[in-house]
Amino acid sequence: MKIRMLVALSGTRNGRKWPPRGEVVELPAAEAAHLVASGIAEEASTSPREEETATPPEPEKAVPPAAETTKPAPATKRASNTPRKPQPKGQSAKE
Repeated sequence: MKIRMLVALSGTRNGRKWPPRGEVVELPAAEAAHLVASGIAEEASTSPREEETATPPEPEKAVPPAAETTKPAPATKRASNTPRKPQPKGQSAKE
């Protein structure tokens, strides 16, 4: 039975390397059926199979992240560093 290899196999069969992917090989029916059932090969048709080609995806383009903006903290009254003047005895500071 003639089969077309769907994958490349390493090693040898009866002292010969396995045919590369896409090549046709003739094998005993039981062995060929086993390879077809396992998805390693397909039955060879009379017309050659077109080789599948993959187009690589477009490379991703790095885009810098948007600048982070923060609102400034609201202005607060800061206590002065100058000490208070002492009040004379008997007077309150609120008078």
